[in-house]
Amino acid sequence: MAYEFNHVHLKAPDPKKTADWYVEAFGFTIVSDTVRPVGDRFIRCRTSDGIAINISGARTNESMGEGDENAHYGLEHFGINVDDMDAEIERLIGLGATLKEGPTGNPGGPTIAFIAAPDNTRIELLQLPT
Repeated sequence: MAYEFNHVHLKAPDPKKTADWYVEAFGFTIVSDTVRPVGDRFIRCRTSDGIAINISGARTNESMGEGDENAHYGLEHFGINVDDMDAEIERLIGLGATLKEGPTGNPGGPTIAFIAAPDNTRIELLQLPT
Protein backbone atom coordinates (compact mmCIF):
# COMPACT_ATOMS: atom_id res chain seq x y z
CA MET A 1 0.00 0.00 0.00
CA ALA A 2 1.22 3.49 -0.86
CA TYR A 3 0.75 5.84 2.11
CA GLU A 4 -0.28 9.44 1.63
CA PHE A 5 -0.59 12.23 4.16
CA ASN A 6 -4.29 12.84 4.84
CA HIS A 7 -4.78 15.73 7.29
CA VAL A 8 -3.92 17.60 10.48
CA HIS A 9 -6.70 17.91 13.07
CA LEU A 10 -6.81 20.82 15.51
CA LYS A 11 -9.23 20.96 18.44
CA ALA A 12 -10.55 24.38 19.44
CA PRO A 13 -13.08 25.74 21.93
CA ASP A 14 -14.44 27.95 19.11
CA PRO A 15 -13.74 26.15 15.80
CA LYS A 16 -15.09 28.98 13.61
CA LYS A 17 -12.99 31.63 15.32
CA THR A 18 -9.90 29.43 14.97
CA ALA A 19 -10.64 28.58 11.33
CA ASP A 20 -11.14 32.26 10.52
CA TRP A 21 -7.74 33.03 12.09
CA TYR A 22 -6.02 30.48 9.84
CA VAL A 23 -7.88 31.86 6.82
CA GLU A 24 -6.56 35.34 7.58
CA ALA A 25 -3.11 34.29 8.81
CA PHE A 26 -2.18 31.72 6.16
CA GLY A 27 -4.80 31.87 3.41
CA PHE A 28 -6.56 28.63 4.31
CA THR A 29 -9.85 27.97 2.52
CA ILE A 30 -12.85 26.69 4.47
CA VAL A 31 -14.17 23.70 2.51
CA SER A 32 -17.02 22.63 4.81
CA ASP A 33 -18.56 23.56 8.16
CA THR A 34 -20.89 21.03 9.78
CA VAL A 35 -22.01 19.67 13.13
CA ARG A 36 -21.26 15.96 13.27
CA PRO A 37 -23.50 13.33 14.91
CA VAL A 38 -20.96 13.14 17.78
CA GLY A 39 -21.89 16.74 18.62
CA ASP A 40 -18.82 18.72 17.56
CA ARG A 41 -18.62 21.54 15.04
CA PHE A 42 -16.27 20.25 12.35
CA ILE A 43 -14.65 22.66 9.90
CA ARG A 44 -12.54 21.28 7.08
CA CYS A 45 -9.96 23.67 5.63
CA ARG A 46 -7.30 23.42 2.94
CA THR A 47 -3.94 25.12 2.68
CA SER A 48 -3.01 26.76 -0.62
CA ASP A 49 -1.00 23.65 -1.50
CA GLY A 50 -3.88 21.27 -0.75
CA ILE A 51 -3.20 19.96 2.76
CA ALA A 52 -6.40 19.26 4.71
CA ILE A 53 -6.61 20.92 8.13
CA ASN A 54 -9.60 19.87 10.23
CA ILE A 55 -10.68 22.09 13.11
CA SER A 56 -13.32 20.87 15.55
CA GLY A 57 -14.65 21.45 19.02
CA ALA A 58 -15.22 18.91 21.76
CA ARG A 59 -17.56 16.03 21.02
CA THR A 60 -20.62 15.58 23.23
CA ASN A 61 -19.41 14.82 26.79
CA GLU A 62 -15.75 14.92 25.70
CA SER A 63 -13.38 16.43 28.26
CA MET A 64 -10.52 18.35 26.65
CA GLY A 65 -7.11 19.01 28.14
CA GLU A 66 -5.30 22.29 27.59
CA GLY A 67 -3.13 22.88 24.53
CA ASP A 68 0.61 23.41 24.88
CA GLU A 69 2.46 25.81 22.60
CA ASN A 70 5.81 25.01 24.23
CA ALA A 71 8.21 22.31 23.10
CA HIS A 72 6.82 18.92 24.17
CA TYR A 73 6.63 15.24 23.28
CA GLY A 74 4.02 14.03 20.84
CA LEU A 75 2.87 16.11 17.90
CA GLU A 76 4.88 19.20 18.76
CA HIS A 77 4.24 21.62 15.89
CA PHE A 78 3.62 21.98 12.20
CA GLY A 79 5.70 24.14 9.87
CA ILE A 80 4.75 26.76 7.31
CA ASN A 81 7.12 28.36 4.78
CA VAL A 82 7.22 32.17 4.67
CA ASP A 83 8.98 34.58 2.32
CA ASP A 84 9.92 37.33 4.81
CA MET A 85 10.39 36.11 8.39
CA ASP A 86 10.44 39.50 10.11
CA ALA A 87 7.39 40.79 8.24
CA GLU A 88 5.46 37.57 8.92
CA ILE A 89 6.28 37.59 12.63
CA GLU A 90 5.10 41.19 12.89
CA ARG A 91 1.92 40.43 10.91
CA LEU A 92 1.08 37.30 12.90
CA ILE A 93 1.67 39.05 16.23
CA GLY A 94 -0.78 41.67 14.97
CA LEU A 95 -3.29 38.84 14.48
CA GLY A 96 -2.81 37.65 18.07
CA ALA A 97 0.03 35.12 17.78
CA THR A 98 2.87 35.13 20.31
CA LEU A 99 6.51 34.77 19.32
CA LYS A 100 7.89 31.83 21.33
CA GLU A 101 11.38 31.39 19.89
CA GLY A 102 13.66 32.88 17.25
CA PRO A 103 14.12 33.80 14.59
CA THR A 104 17.23 31.66 14.38
CA GLY A 105 19.39 31.14 11.31
CA ASN A 106 20.87 27.79 10.41
CA PRO A 107 24.06 27.89 8.28
CA GLY A 108 23.07 26.80 4.78
CA GLY A 109 19.53 26.09 5.97
CA PRO A 110 16.34 27.91 6.77
CA THR A 111 15.75 30.68 9.25
CA ILE A 112 13.18 29.43 11.75
CA ALA A 113 10.91 30.84 14.43
CA PHE A 114 8.12 29.40 16.55
CA ILE A 115 4.83 31.10 17.33
CA ALA A 116 1.91 30.27 19.56
CA ALA A 117 -1.27 30.43 17.47
CA PRO A 118 -4.85 30.30 18.80
CA ASP A 119 -5.68 27.44 21.17
CA ASN A 120 -2.01 27.06 22.17
CA THR A 121 -0.96 25.54 18.85
CA ARG A 122 2.79 25.68 18.15
CA ILE A 123 3.71 26.62 14.57
CA GLU A 124 7.19 26.77 13.07
CA LEU A 125 7.78 29.47 10.49
CA LEU A 126 10.53 28.66 7.98
CA GLN A 127 12.19 31.10 5.59
CA LEU A 128 14.09 28.92 3.14
CA PRO A 129 17.47 30.06 1.83
CA THR A 130 17.40 31.77 -1.55
